Amino acid sequence: MKQEHIRNVAIIAHVDHGKTTLVDQLMKATNVFRENQQVEDRVLDSNDQERERGITILSKNISITYNDTKINVIDTPGHADFGGEVERVLNMADGALLIVDAFEGPMPQTRFVLRHALDLGLRIVVVVNKIDRPGARPEEVVDEVFDLMVELEASDEQLDFPVVYASAMNGYARYEATDDNDNMIPLLDTILKEIPAPDCEPEGPVALQVCTVDHSSFVGRIGVGRLYSGTLHKNDQMLVIKRDGVRYNANIKQVFTFDKLGKVEVPEAHAGDIIAVVGVEDADIGDMVTSIDHPIELDPIKIDEPTMAVVFQPSDSPLVGADGDIVGARQLNERLEAEAESNVTMRIQPLEDKSGIEVAGRGILQISVLIETMRREGFELQVGRPRVLIKTDENGHKLEPIEEATVETPSEYAGKCIEVFGNAGGEMLDMASKGEQTQLVFRIPTRGTMGLRTKLLNATRGEANMFHRFMEYGAYRGEYSGRKNGGMISMSTEKAVAYALDTLQQRGTLFVSPGDDCYEGMIVGESAKEGDMVVNIAKTKNLGNQRSSSADKAIQLTPPVRFTLEEALEYIQDDELVEVTPKNIRLRKRILDTTARKKANKNK
Repeated sequence: MKQEHIRNVAIIAHVDHGKTTLVDQLMKATNVFRENQQVEDRVLDSNDQERERGITILSKNISITYNDTKINVIDTPGHADFGGEVERVLNMADGALLIVDAFEGPMPQTRFVLRHALDLGLRIVVVVNKIDRPGARPEEVVDEVFDLMVELEASDEQLDFPVVYASAMNGYARYEATDDNDNMIPLLDTILKEIPAPDCEPEGPVALQVCTVDHSSFVGRIGVGRLYSGTLHKNDQMLVIKRDGVRYNANIKQVFTFDKLGKVEVPEAHAGDIIAVVGVEDADIGDMVTSIDHPIELDPIKIDEPTMAVVFQPSDSPLVGADGDIVGARQLNERLEAEAESNVTMRIQPLEDKSGIEVAGRGILQISVLIETMRREGFELQVGRPRVLIKTDENGHKLEPIEEATVETPSEYAGKCIEVFGNAGGEMLDMASKGEQTQLVFRIPTRGTMGLRTKLLNATRGEANMFHRFMEYGAYRGEYSGRKNGGMISMSTEKAVAYALDTLQQRGTLFVSPGDDCYEGMIVGESAKEGDMVVNIAKTKNLGNQRSSSADKAIQLTPPVRFTLEEALEYIQDDELVEVTPKNIRLRKRILDTTARKKANKNK
């Protein structure tokens, strides 16, 4: 039975094609905000990191009302590293708005999210966004989307998709790019007309599948999912079926539905709606909450396997505890166990020797977002070099993850980009020109992408954009050489001195400034030559009996290189670690003592 008063729609797109801005405009068009209410741009990107990075990391649920129809809108991440969020929340939708940039057209993540939506049989509405952008080519982009859908083996019904042209920044949607409409009504009308109403059994047994887990310090875990059939009441006794087959009874203490930007507690929720429940104590993604008398089990939610892993360890730095409050191994274990419960795309397990915890995810960005969240919570920890997860086929051959990387660069730098990829083990698959820009597509092992973005930016003077997504597991390509240049390693635990750094900057690149706290074994710079170099960062000028008041003022230091978390993870070697505190990101050797490090290197 169709629930005509409800629509469940997901917003999917490549990163930075305007999903969250479009949702802002839909909320304004349906009067979610008061007329005098001050609203930030991209209101759904409420997480600090989402605002700083300019990307959506966590999927969000909101609801708007248009023509007496409740539209549940699910804003999804566009970055492939957070694809697990997309995969599971698409299960709650009946259709999807595919947002495509009117200049760039379909991009790597467009393919990634669209493939999952088509596999689930969702009705696709194509929204060509940014039609006011210089160089926009909306008609060509629609043809490119059609070709992509054919390539992804869309059904005939899916290929007959409606198109809406929009400028989310300016707040209008149009049936034709040349119209003069200045509001979002055409898009809202298209959602009601084209996105199917949920087909469910309002009188059947209750069947709710948890797709997202929220957490409240007051009520604990909150399971969010779509109610496929039945009516769920507060205080109902329900059967919970875990993914591993375990069954137990639970009392539903609270039922919420989504209303505008928040949740509203209701006495009962009806089939077809997206709801949240309190009372399932260990609610996990994929769990079924269903009738005790007539249990219903749905297909489990499939999540792609992680491809990269990083080992987390409690910090043993000489400066431990200087910045953060949480430094113990027990607290680190508890925090990662909590993450494992709420993040089904990450695989978190202790190492056999109990020296650390291995966290496996989709890519460096996903893992670095977790590390950044923890450092903001007050944690101090150290993490090792990321490693790709190798598999073995039935014949005993090693397989490694292979990615498709797409680079957009000014045409004059295309040759340099091809050279950079060639040195990292990449093979070029396609090359196309768009005006003064060239788009290059490569097939490259995941190992080759580490540190690649920085090399590309250096080769193209910061003009290139790179996106990559997991394709498949392919034949192992052999060993790669790591960083060629050695590091400058501090020999003592002291503050860096300008006089010493002035001498050292002639021999390489510095990572520290005068006055920075350093310790023995810390990497304070990169040598211009191969092999590590132990240096004295606290060396001062010997005072003679001739003094010059201006001699020390003549020291001019080049500003040091400051790594972001992702850059630091990509930079280090196997015998090095990244120390992360709430205030600092430092690079260090695993073995801090110089003599012990030399002995370990001899025994290799």
